[in-house]
Formats: sequence, C-alpha cells, structure tokens
Amino acid sequence: MEYFAGLDVSLRSCAICIVDTKGTVMFERELTCEIEDIADCLNSFGCPIERVGFEAGTLSQHLFYGLSGEGFDVVCMEARQVNAALSAMRNKTDKNDARGIAHVLRTGWFSPVHMKSREAHGVRALLSTRKALLNKTIDLANEVRGLLKIFGLRLPKTVQHGSFDGLVRPMIEMDEILAHAIIPLLDARRVLYQHFLELDRRVKRAAAQDEVCLRMMTVPGVGPIAALTFKAAVDDPARFKRSRTVAAHFGLTPRRYQSGEHDNLGRISKAGDRDVRSTLYAAANALLMRTMAGSQIKSWGMRLVRTKGRRRAVVAVARKLAVLLHRMWVDGTEFRLAEVEGTA
Repeated sequence: MEYFAGLDVSLRSCAICIVDTKGTVMFERELTCEIEDIADCLNSFGCPIERVGFEAGTLSQHLFYGLSGEGFDVVCMEARQVNAALSAMRNKTDKNDARGIAHVLRTGWFSPVHMKSREAHGVRALLSTRKALLNKTIDLANEVRGLLKIFGLRLPKTVQHGSFDGLVRPMIEMDEILAHAIIPLLDARRVLYQHFLELDRRVKRAAAQDEVCLRMMTVPGVGPIAALTFKAAVDDPARFKRSRTVAAHFGLTPRRYQSGEHDNLGRISKAGDRDVRSTLYAAANALLMRTMAGSQIKSWGMRLVRTKGRRRAVVAVARKLAVLLHRMWVDGTEFRLAEVEGTA
C-alpha cells in the first residue's frame, strides 16, 4: 500500500493529511510550519510515504529542499491547478485543503513546479531590490513634483534621476516654508538613488562575469537586466524540451478557447513570471525602436508593425526573443545577424 501526504502550508502553521491509494484518510494533524516538526510527524506515521506534496508559495523553496534533505520525495504543485481542484469543496479550511492536496497528489492530476537553485534566487533578489529602490526613487520625485505645483513651481517633463536634486534644491532653498517641508524628501530620495546606483553596478558586474549572459547580450536590445532576468527565471535550460515552450511558459502566447464550433484566439495568457515578460517586452521594444543595427529579426518586426500595429509586433518579437535566448543558451552559440529566420 502506498501513502501520499498533502501539506497545506501557511506562514506559521501547516496542516498534514495522509491518504492511501484508495483515497482513505489515514492521518490528519496540524502543527507549526517548521521542517523538523513536519519531518518528525511524517516519520511517526509508521509506514513509508511515497510522496509529499504542497502547492507553490513563498515558502516552497524552504520546504522543498528542507524535506528533500530529510529523505522524502517532495513535489511542489502548480497553484492554479490545485486551486481549481480545491474550489469544488463546500467548506474551505486548512484541514480540507490538506486533504484535497493529498488527493490531487494521489491521482497525479498536477503539474510539478521547478525549484530554482539558490544562486538563481540570489540573482532574482538582487534584481528585485534594484527595481524596488528605483520605484521608490521615482515615487519620491513625483511627490516633490506634486508639492511644488501647489506653489506654482513646475518642473520640466523629463528630468534625469541624477540631476533631479540639483535642479529642485536651489528652487526651494530660497523659500523657508518649502525648504522646511521638501528638503527631507530630497535627502531621502538622494540616499535611495545612491543605493540604487550601487545595486545597478552590481547587476551589471554580475552580467559581465557570467558567460551565458554575455552570449545573450550579443542579441540587439538585450542588456544586462534582460539577460540576468531571463537566466535566473529559466535556471536550468534542460527543463524545456523545446525552445518554443519557453515563450508559452512566460505567458507570451495567445490564449485559446475551443469548444464545438467555437475556436477563438485571445490575448496573450500572461502566465508565468511577470518580470520576465515585461523585461522581454522592453528588450523587444528597444530592438525595434532604438537599435540602429539592422537584422532579419528587426526587419521582420518592422513588417509586423506596419501590418499588425506596434504593440502586437513588440509582443511577437518578445516571443521570438524568448525562444532565441533559450536556444542560444542550449547550443552555446552567439547571435549572428545574417542567420536569424524571420518566423515565430
């Protein structure tokens, strides 16, 4: 008899349910969400457990590697599929969710989620903190703009981040009321911007020291941010059997609804990592609108701009970039302008 354990994990507690191959509930308990406590509880069951499963969440990596280190066969399941299965239950409780996860694990109706390496998560953390500091810097600049408008002081539409403080500070130092209120904002913004510049240098340094990122940056429009974001999100290129599936994984392919006589294609699915999707979109936009060097992929994209419109063309080029970057990573090749096919 095989036994399957489902875990419903929250920040501080964890509900455990163990079922057999027939779906009979053999064990249920709720305990603290600690690796040692969960492992001791599973070991105290008395019978070997075939597989332990839980849905993807913020603690997935910690639980996956922790329980795997304790000798269990652990699988992390895609949250959307688990949520669809649990939505059929009448009452939502942690106990019922753990039971439903155990049944999903027993039936095999789930898609396993790839657990990224610690190195990939470190790169993602670096990119996330850089983005957070940039957003906070922009928010403080917009707050200063709004306060100055009240006093009739209007800043230019575009001001470089590095010259913002030098432009605003002389304007308000002559007014004691403005200086008393806004100078602390400028000081806070300057500190945030300095930390952002340091993180930006670290990102560029990390990309310059990575062989895979250097190859990716040979593609027009792909810079350090796009290369590092894509590499950290994919982590292991071998987990995609075909390069075409990478674009679908990051939500760059259209949705489809087919039933009977209806067969409708919708907008892109927007599944997967939003940061990767937005980064690829920015890289595709830079390739079409800013890059001066000609290439077949740019020529193909510009033809789409004339026939399908700019936004659809940029999405199509972003989809092509996802496929191209993965194939370059697998083959160990660099971008060659004359050998890029004009299809997607």
